[in-house]
Amino acid sequence: MNIVISNSSDKPIYEQIAKQIKKMIISGELSPGDALPSMRFLAKELRISVITTKRAYSDLERDGFIETVTGKGSFVANQNLSFIREEQLRLAEELLQKAVDIARSSDISWEELSELLELLYKGE
Repeated sequence: MNIVISNSSDKPIYEQIAKQIKKMIISGELSPGDALPSMRFLAKELRISVITTKRAYSDLERDGFIETVTGKGSFVANQNLSFIREEQLRLAEELLQKAVDIARSSDISWEELSELLELLYKGE
């Protein structure tokens, strides 16, 4: 599993880990039933605290992406991927609505907002 941590990111490390694992699951790179590295192994590989990997795995489990079996490890959940994608789309829509509300109340034009969204999406 190839996870890249950026120390210059404004996102906490556990969020970076969870986001990358979610992306691997949604893209099909990880399939239902696939085992994830143990929290200790992943922490060692990334040179981070086990507490950080535990937080990432806890968030993934809470969101339905993985299941943890005591004594056996963590596995990609057997959930419907279209359901997971729909949930992520709903969350994105909710956050975008907040951005639109702020833009409207601050007299930010559609052009400015769409340009900002494009820059953020493309990572520029």
